[in-house]
Parts: sequence; C-alpha cells; structure tokens
Amino acid sequence: MMDLWQCQAELVELYQTPSHKLNSYITEHLLPNEVFRRNAQDAVDRICSFLKEKCSMNARVIKTVKGGSAGKGTTLYENSDVDLVIFLDCFDSYSEQAQTRDSVIRIIEQNLERCRRSLAFQVDILPPRSKGELRRSLSLTIQSRRKNEAVEVDVLPAFDVLGQITDTFKPPPRVYIDLIYAGGKPGEFNTSFTELQRNFIKRCPAKCKDLLRLVKQWYKVYKKCLREMYQPTVSLPSKFALELLTIYAWEQGTGRAQQFNTAEGFCTVMKLLVQYQDLCIYWTEYYNFDEPIIAEYVKNQLRGTRPVIMDPADPTGNVAWGKGWDLLAKEAYNCLSMPCCMKGSEPVDSWPVQPAKPFDDPRFCIII
Repeated sequence: MMDLWQCQAELVELYQTPSHKLNSYITEHLLPNEVFRRNAQDAVDRICSFLKEKCSMNARVIKTVKGGSAGKGTTLYENSDVDLVIFLDCFDSYSEQAQTRDSVIRIIEQNLERCRRSLAFQVDILPPRSKGELRRSLSLTIQSRRKNEAVEVDVLPAFDVLGQITDTFKPPPRVYIDLIYAGGKPGEFNTSFTELQRNFIKRCPAKCKDLLRLVKQWYKVYKKCLREMYQPTVSLPSKFALELLTIYAWEQGTGRAQQFNTAEGFCTVMKLLVQYQDLCIYWTEYYNFDEPIIAEYVKNQLRGTRPVIMDPADPTGNVAWGKGWDLLAKEAYNCLSMPCCMKGSEPVDSWPVQPAKPFDDPRFCIII
C-alpha cells in the first residue's frame, strides 16, 4: 500500500506542477545525481574489466558499449538503466549470434559465480525475465564493497557488424540487406546497432533531453501505479517508443530548435499518445529508400497496423509493437486536463505535429 501511495503522490506532484514551472520541476526532481552517476560508471567499468581480464570463454571482447539511459545521457535522478553491450569475435553473423548467444550468457554467468568471492565488488545475478526462452541478456546488480548503492546492469552479447564508428557514420546498405535476409524476429538483432541508437538520442540538445526526462518520469510513475493497482505483469509500450515519439515531436514541432517551451513539448507528446492509432513515424539517418530491397522492406513495415514507430537504427524493429497503448492514451488524456498542461483556464498550446510523418517523396504516396 505504501508503494501505491508513493507512486500516486509522485504522479500528483507532476500533475499539480503549473505548466510554467515544469523546468524547475525537472531541475529539482529529475536531473541525475552526480554521485549515483559515478557509481553507475564504476559498476560498468568493473564488469568490463572482469569480462576482458578474468572471464574464461572461447571469445575475445572486441569492444564494449554503454547503452540505456546512462549511455544516451537521459538518466533520471537515482534511476539509471545501464545496458552493457559486449561485442564478441565468436559471432561472425546474425545467425551465429542467435544460435550461440544463450550459451555465451551461461558461460559468463558461470564465470561470475566461480569468481564471486575474489571480485572487488559484490555481484548478484538476477533471474531471467522470461522463463523457458533463450536469453538475450544477463541481468546483474553490482555494488562496490565500499559503497551502499547498487546499480543494475544488463549485459548483452552482440555481433559486431558495424566495426569502429564515428558520430557521422552511416552503415553501408549491405549491413541492412543482410539483416533483412537473416529473417530474425522484429528487432532481434538491435543490440548490434546500440551505438547508432545511442548516438541518435545523444545528439539531442540539453533541452530536448530534459523533455525526454519529463516524459520518462510520467511513464515510469504511471507504470508503477498501474502495476500496484492492478497486476505486476500489466503490459505497456516500451520506454524507447516514448523516447522516439518525444524526439519526433521535438523535430517536427520546433525544427530541432535548441530552445523551446517545455510545457508545449510535453503537451504535444500527450496529444500524440491520445492519437496512438494513427502514429506512423520513421527516420532515414541510417537507412533510407535508395536501396530497393531496404525500401520495399521498410514500406511494408510502414503499411502495417498502427501504431508504427520505426527504430531509426534497425529497419526490422517497430518499437511501438505491443500492448497497452490504450492505457497510455487514457492517462495522457487525463494529463492534458491537469495544471501541468494548463495555462490558467486554457490548455497549453501544443505544436502542430501530425501523428503520421508526411512523405514528401512521390515514391511513397502509396503508403499513407
């Protein structure tokens, strides 16, 4: 009952914040704690050192990449999801990753169990989220023996299809053609594109990242309340889907402006959530429609049942897939009538953003 009261209080606090004070709310409640951020980085560094130096397996760590909110620069106060993607030379294709990833995870788990006492940090291995399925990640809580805070880290082995990349890197079409022909489940190999996903969000200006934090806080607290009130397993769309929806609203509503009105951005996202059945969003930074195989594949994705929000780094991933959009839409509609989305007795102005991204190129007029 205390958890329910607490999450309701957090939701009420956000809702009762006047729209002109949302920036102060972000500053006072959502910006990351520097001590916690350093502890999260320390946890990542420790597990990286273990994997490279003490973990016995028939594979070499090519590189490690920090994903999740910690890697994207959108961490909430004392709440950081750290995805540590480890690229291994034992994977030479998408299919090889699919076939052997689970066994690699088991080897890492066995190594951690074997070395647990000799490690300079305390590590607890969390049970798999889905029983009976092949695992894509190993979930850990890591805590320095000299510090109280524990940090959760998901370790995800992946195929290094991109190699070394820069901020302006764009994969050659062959990368995505091979991905399409691999025939995996939607988004199954998205860990291989973690750096592109991270850079896509990391490039956003500080003001946009604050808007992302505000939307994520609303999502996190509502999700917690929903599970406390109903059932722990109630499903909602992925947090990544809301992050991308927020970036889309910012791009379309402001022309990627560095500065904007936070309340207007927040209300725009809420209105788009209400219109979830019309969402059709995509980007062309990393893959586009110049290559016929990719073009036809992506067009088929965009013709699918809405909502559609394409992973900007992985054309096989519609991140809007899943249940719970109706629940989010209902709460977003409720949010729009709260002080955080009101200017006196009138609603806050929202940006003129359409739920479906327009297709300027005549090649795509058949889709929408």
